[in-house]
Amino acid sequence: MGHAFITAGTKGLGLKVTEAFLKEGHTVSITYYQDKQRAQDIAKKFPASSIEIMQADVCSKENLTNAVKQAEKRFGSIDYVINNAGPFIFERKKLIDHTEEEWNQMMRGNLDAVFHLLKLTIPNMRKQHFGRIVNYGFQNAGGAAGWINRAAFSAAKVGLVSLTKTIAYEEAEYGITANMVCPGDIVGEMKESSIEDSRQKQDSYTPIGRSGTGEDIARTVMFFCQDDADMVTGTVVDVTGGLDVIHQHR
Repeated sequence: MGHAFITAGTKGLGLKVTEAFLKEGHTVSITYYQDKQRAQDIAKKFPASSIEIMQADVCSKENLTNAVKQAEKRFGSIDYVINNAGPFIFERKKLIDHTEEEWNQMMRGNLDAVFHLLKLTIPNMRKQHFGRIVNYGFQNAGGAAGWINRAAFSAAKVGLVSLTKTIAYEEAEYGITANMVCPGDIVGEMKESSIEDSRQKQDSYTPIGRSGTGEDIARTVMFFCQDDADMVTGTVVDVTGGLDVIHQHR
């Protein structure tokens, strides 16, 4: 079994990924940003020997460096890096209305953070000749899609697409893969729900008839992380249930 480093792994989509790794017998190090109570609640749910929870702001290189060092000190190596955290501006606004602070936050949290984590973890992955990197995007990010009123976030994520593919090419000889999963419109309680739960509720908004869930994303992440998924690298996979997230709004 290996060790996974998951940013923002205590809630939302990240929680389902954390649960999936633990279910398969891996150990995990997960970060949280502000919700200390939720982090403490999660820590009580799982054996202390299998999980470590650390406070970290992914926009801070120092925070990320300390978190990785702590994870490696306790578990020895990081085999899987899951870049689940990604700051998002919920208010819809055009590029011209973004503040410089908002722009910088989107870039630091969604692009720079991945750069820093890869710099910190790839050297050991090379030594062990194994590593799995999974980043998060948005629908059709691989096609450099424009997303009205989401300019800063989408620009950062499209940049991350190119970074993901570049790392896939550069690190393939070391047994390291890099892929991206692009969630659809998964909101509210559905982020921490199961596929079975979603099938109990009709959703006319999504073409397949049910809402996407955190489990849908976790299943995709876990596929990318399989030992035998080494032929799958540099890919961008949409998990949307057929919904056009960019051009349709609730």
